Amino acid sequence: MNPVQKALWFVESHLREPIGLEDVARRSGVSPFHLTRAFDAVTGHPLMRYVRARRLSEAARQLADGAPDILTVALDAGYGSHEAFTRAFRDQFGLTPEQLRGHGQLANVTLMEPIIMDSTPMADLAPPRFETTTPLLLAGIVARYNRDTSAAIPSQWEKLQPFLGHVPKQVGRTAYGACYNSDDEGNFDYLCGVAVADFSDLPAGFSTLRVPAQKYAVFRQDEHISTIRRTLSAIWSKWLPESGRKPADAPTLERYGPEFDPVTGTGGFEIWMPIEG
Repeated sequence: MNPVQKALWFVESHLREPIGLEDVARRSGVSPFHLTRAFDAVTGHPLMRYVRARRLSEAARQLADGAPDILTVALDAGYGSHEAFTRAFRDQFGLTPEQLRGHGQLANVTLMEPIIMDSTPMADLAPPRFETTTPLLLAGIVARYNRDTSAAIPSQWEKLQPFLGHVPKQVGRTAYGACYNSDDEGNFDYLCGVAVADFSDLPAGFSTLRVPAQKYAVFRQDEHISTIRRTLSAIWSKWLPESGRKPADAPTLERYGPEFDPVTGTGGFEIWMPIEG
């Protein structure tokens, strides 16, 4: 089993026990950083948010069945008090545990069901080349996302389009996407922009990112841009575990050369995965 499958098995078989990111990562055989990113890329859900949603979903089932003691349900779900459980429950489902128990049914409640993994990542992922970059200065538009909101990334690129080729001190014609500042909840910053010689005279609203010198595994993908998530999934769930490489805590980059057509999404792209060593 790959690390994500191991994590899913561990979570589902320990739902009534305390589960921390370190515990799941240790049982999955990878670092917490690796597992957090891999789980998000492969399943579309941040790991610890998935754990919380699964526990609350099982609690909802118990309450809909008429569980008499809400505190016991809360403790089983990993919450130390009725108040903390109620806050989390309301955030997840939009109603209190008492209200759901009173309804006695789940017709209008969206539960997080267990994820059944497909163990076949993109089969035609070409072997990477390896490059060590010099420091890179990126300038562009930044937004913060999680997996539920990242569908807005294409509209972020659309906002950048009028600036391409006109950014002061722009270096070359390659556009970059950079994913960085991720946390255990699956939130991350995403910059779409270009390389610049320095950060002077940038357009209003532009943000900057300094990418240090870093070794990367570079994956070329000539398919449509819509395959980017499958490519990332194959990198995290298949190539990294099988290669023995370790991901570095540095921005993951997307590179779109002059051959990429932002209108049709064709022309190919590259994923630059930061690695240690």
